[in-house]
Amino acid sequence: MSKVISRLRRAAKTRIKVAGQEKPRLSVYKSNSNLYAQIVEPRGSKVLVTASTNEKDNKLDKSNVETAKVVGKLVAERALEAGIKSVVFDRSGYLYHGKIKAIAESAREAGLEF
Repeated sequence: MSKVISRLRRAAKTRIKVAGQEKPRLSVYKSNSNLYAQIVEPRGSKVLVTASTNEKDNKLDKSNVETAKVVGKLVAERALEAGIKSVVFDRSGYLYHGKIKAIAESAREAGLEF
């Protein structure tokens, strides 16, 4: 099995658990060059808030832990503006360390509750 397929299988398992909580979920995705974070409705049909490293407003150069902190803080600020205070963290099958951990911790520091 390839790495991508294994990650998607892990992601599907956690999404089943997350879907039962009926809260918006903070979903993260990382590519080789960019990081993406978005808050999705509990049913998964609509994206409420999004932030990434390749937005026109704040183009961030690298995909590292420092930029992950910026993305986490940005998505939390936008969520609070939209009236979302509590979410469920969906790590999309990635291990909880490095960039994924940095996004989660900076979102918590900015006021988002997990």
